[in-house]
Formats: sequence, structure tokens, C-alpha cells
Amino acid sequence: MVSRLEQEGEIAADYLEGLLDIADLDGDIDMDVEGDRALVSIVGDDGDDRTLLRLVGQEGEVLEALQELTRLAVHRETGERSRLMLDIAGFRARKRSELAELGAQAAEQARTTGESVKLRPMTPFERKVVHDAVAAAGLRSESEGEEPQRCVVVLAS
Repeated sequence: MVSRLEQEGEIAADYLEGLLDIADLDGDIDMDVEGDRALVSIVGDDGDDRTLLRLVGQEGEVLEALQELTRLAVHRETGERSRLMLDIAGFRARKRSELAELGAQAAEQARTTGESVKLRPMTPFERKVVHDAVAAAGLRSESEGEEPQRCVVVLAS
């Protein structure tokens, strides 16, 4: 029997294949399940991701929009809200690594100075990665503010 998350991944892959066809872009779709969410990645054929970067956008804004559209396609088929994560050309993987480093540095700064550290506004995905990195460093963090200006504050104690 196919799990609910695997089903989400398959629906998303079908949707994204149609999108790639419409945009006349080549790419391979990989599916995985991590924790409580389906992960779907689009990678370039033969490791060439340059043409797919148009689907990422300047700061990932196109990727965010495509992820929401893909989640809506899954919701339409399943009737359930999806927490599916979409990555294109390894953008999110690279971003996750950079954000984990930022969270670790902010935790170290808060520990060293004894003062809370407020970071720049971030998307929910970015904040989650930073919160996880801060927790791994043994400190606490919280989000403050309203979207789209919501940011992470690393607490010194």
C-alpha cells in the first residue's frame, strides 16, 4: 500500500511533469519522504541545472509560488492539506545549509555576548531551518513580527 506522503509525492510529480512540458524544460523528478512531509526535487538532465534556475527566481520567489501551486494540486486530489517541500536545481538544499550556518553563528554570538540576536525577516521555511540550528546549538529561539517581516530572535538565555 502506498503511504499518504508517497501519494502526495506522486501527485506532485505528475503535476510538475505537466508544468515542465508546458514550459518546454527538461528535468528529472525525484521523490522522497523526510519525517512528516513529502520531498519532491526537480534536477536537470545530466546534472545541468542552469535552465531550471528560471523556475527558482532571484531569491527563490518563483520556487515558493510553484511549491504553493503544487500543494494546491495535491490538495485538489486528496482533499487534505499538504506540507510538501519542493526543491529545484538544489536551491533549497544549498539554502538550508547556509541558513543552518547562520543559525549556528547567531547562537554562538548570543552565547558569547549574552544578548539576544535578531535576524533579518525570513520565510517560514527559512525560519524553521534557523530554529532547528539554534536548538542543535543548545539555545532557544522564537519568531516575532508579522509576515512578511517575521524574523527569528535567538535568545541569550
